Amino acid sequence: MIKSILIANRGEIAIRIARTAKRMGIKTYGIRTKKEPNAVYLSKVDEVVDFPETDGKVAEFLDIPNLVKLAVDNHIDSMHPGYGYLSENADFAQACQDNGVIFVGPSPKIIRDMGDKIIAKEIAMRAGVPMLGGTKGGVATAEAAIEQANSMGYPVIIKAASGGGGRGMRICWKEDEVARNWKLCTDEATTAFNDPTVFIEKYLQNPKHIEFQIVADKYGNVVHLGERECSIQRKHQKLMEEAPSPALTEEMREKMATAAVNLAKEAGYESLGTVEFLLDAQGNFYFMEMNTRIQVEHPVTEMITGLNLVELQLLIASGEKLPVEQKDIKLNGWAIECRINAEDVQGGFTPSIGLIRNLRLPSDNNIRIDSGVRVGTEITPFFDSMIAKLIVHGKDRNDAIDLSLRSLQHFSVMGVKTTIPFCKQVLHNEIFRKGDFNTSFIDKVLGDNLIYKEPHEDLIAALLAVSTYNHDNDFIGDGEDTPEAGMDPWVLQKRIRHL
Repeated sequence: MIKSILIANRGEIAIRIARTAKRMGIKTYGIRTKKEPNAVYLSKVDEVVDFPETDGKVAEFLDIPNLVKLAVDNHIDSMHPGYGYLSENADFAQACQDNGVIFVGPSPKIIRDMGDKIIAKEIAMRAGVPMLGGTKGGVATAEAAIEQANSMGYPVIIKAASGGGGRGMRICWKEDEVARNWKLCTDEATTAFNDPTVFIEKYLQNPKHIEFQIVADKYGNVVHLGERECSIQRKHQKLMEEAPSPALTEEMREKMATAAVNLAKEAGYESLGTVEFLLDAQGNFYFMEMNTRIQVEHPVTEMITGLNLVELQLLIASGEKLPVEQKDIKLNGWAIECRINAEDVQGGFTPSIGLIRNLRLPSDNNIRIDSGVRVGTEITPFFDSMIAKLIVHGKDRNDAIDLSLRSLQHFSVMGVKTTIPFCKQVLHNEIFRKGDFNTSFIDKVLGDNLIYKEPHEDLIAALLAVSTYNHDNDFIGDGEDTPEAGMDPWVLQKRIRHL
């Protein structure tokens, strides 16, 4: 069994990993950086190690040699990469392996195979997973790209073979866009992934984005934990997720789950993984990619299965067999996750930086908050804009939507702009509530109406400003266990209704 773990990440996911590891009796280590010397996650680990002095050319959580050296020098058994950063980097996994450090995730070969979208597509085809038409390999020239696109018919999408997160992707609607977009994709792929290889696929317009969580051990056992609905996204970045999906029948769920498990078996997969599909309006699904790490949205799966996915990761990394079989997996109720980002929605979702001066979090047996901030935390431009995740569990989808809205009413962040009003707007929308939405929802349904304005919002804001001024010396607490100082906007709203 793993005895100690270095968490090569920060924020809420570092806290999430630390809590589970400590409960399992694993000693936890967090990494302090100069950019966040007083970060909340450092108070949640057993020991803190300082990132060494460097020339700063490589960001701390991307510095493979120094991360591995920290583990070796401190005699730490294992490394958990969380999500983002180096979590899907085969070289990082290999460096850990070469230095006797257990990498909590798949083997370097699996990460490399599934991270290369061309190889991943070949594995998916061998597994009999439905595919969108496309090139079988990389497209080396603009001329070849034009020829391939013309043979497929428009629209097509050019993708970086080593891409992810929406980078290195361009849609082509007609021939005269192909050469330019091919050049843009190859340049972006070279810069972002150090790999210029791109391929072309038939572009599926306005699909739903459905992903299946799978778990596999080192002994060939693979189970799926149901699906997640991830269609509320902007520029290929997810903003809200739910589980299960309102789009799937039991028959469709079984077909997609079988495809996901077959792909994992064909790849010789181990650890957590997510198989992502596109679903068209006729109920046809197609393989998109596989993520070889824990996902930001993993809590909704935990809510409806009752399983701890980080615990499963650690057990598998320790060489243990899966403690559950497929017949043990039951999907109970409905879960929704809202990502609370420090972003100015009306300003084009631009990052909002500043000091969190006041923080109030909702609390209920069916509410979970994963957060890496407290009152006094500075939101800087150095890291991702997500500051918290609100996850709720309801008996059905309507119950989960209503609980999400009530929870967001009690969720208050002062000092930076957040996506809370955006999440409210989505949850109030009738098309969303009916489940009849796809990846074009934000552009085609919401349009410019991106935020929900509460009744009497201007008056509430004025009263809160006065409260903030009067309680300026009371801004203490970590935002996890204590309510905000000053007035509660939920209480204010109820009072105003009686004016």
